[in-house]
Amino acid sequence: MATTTSALEERVHRAVLTDDIRPTTSAISGVVRAHAPLVDDATVATVTRRVQARMHGLGLLDDVLADDAVTDVMVNGPGPVWIESRGQVGPTDIILDEAAVRQLVERVVTPLGLRADRRTPLVDARLPDGSRVHIAMPPLAVDGPYVTVRRFAARTLPLTDFADDAVAERLVDAVQRRRSMVVSGGTGAGKTTLLNALCQHLEGGERVVTVEDAAELRIPGAHVVRLESRPATADGLDAVTIRELVRNALRMRPDRLIVGEVRGGEALDMIQAMNTGHDGSLSTCHANGPAHALRRLETMVLTAGVDLPLTAVRDQLVGAVRLLVHVERGSGGRRTIRDIHRVVDGVDSTVRTVPIVADGRLLGDESW
Repeated sequence: MATTTSALEERVHRAVLTDDIRPTTSAISGVVRAHAPLVDDATVATVTRRVQARMHGLGLLDDVLADDAVTDVMVNGPGPVWIESRGQVGPTDIILDEAAVRQLVERVVTPLGLRADRRTPLVDARLPDGSRVHIAMPPLAVDGPYVTVRRFAARTLPLTDFADDAVAERLVDAVQRRRSMVVSGGTGAGKTTLLNALCQHLEGGERVVTVEDAAELRIPGAHVVRLESRPATADGLDAVTIRELVRNALRMRPDRLIVGEVRGGEALDMIQAMNTGHDGSLSTCHANGPAHALRRLETMVLTAGVDLPLTAVRDQLVGAVRLLVHVERGSGGRRTIRDIHRVVDGVDSTVRTVPIVADGRLLGDESW
């Protein structure tokens, strides 16, 4: 039945294009019935929807992107489309051939003035709904093109979805007492989603400036300014990096600075901001745990191209970052706060962390 439906879809699509038929639901349904008068209403609706998807949006991916439970969509070249839904990864029944994959790539990059080809084989883009798209083209993508869509989180989750009531309550208090935090975790662990949950507890009258690769955060309040980085474009526009945006954000009089993720030298600018009156700022970074996150921050600051000794970097970190919050994704797909460490002075100009939450449980009543 799947093969028959696919063949019917192909014939109807060709007929709509050849006869210049308006791609309305009723018009395409009429073409379906003309080509296959004996099919049932459900098949007519399915073929009509798929033909419309071929002509608008992201083609057959529109079906899975309409499902709020889907967090990631992965196209690994010609073949089945894979998705992550409710924390589980698996293939769908949507099969794309090479022509369909290349058409998908064009539909993503063309409206944005970008190009994806042998000269520009790696592309980052954003869909109109805020979802992030990464494209890898041959020859770098051996079996490609590859397309990965990280869905924009349409729903803001409460902190109690990540931790028990006691930990969530302490985190809310820490946000409101302007404790600067860095959320760490692996890819897909839920760092941005947790950051968004923390931001729901910012004071409403504060001026908040956000800096992101793709504007995903939904921060309440009437005084929120959002900045988004930009890759270089095919028509000659230069890239605007996260670091450039962080530096400019500091000239915009923020009460708090929210950096979606630090990956390099912008860590220095963020740390300096936290040390110069912008306490309560928040960010995320990739790391395997709180202690590893601290070491990564040190390394990223040292890549900023400023001749700072390691002792000075560590002094800056102790004064800037109060809490390291580590989130993990469990085997069942649930994202949880596993550990929270407080950053403190060590001996001989080192920096150490003190665990205050381990395996999701509070360790005493130590001040945050």
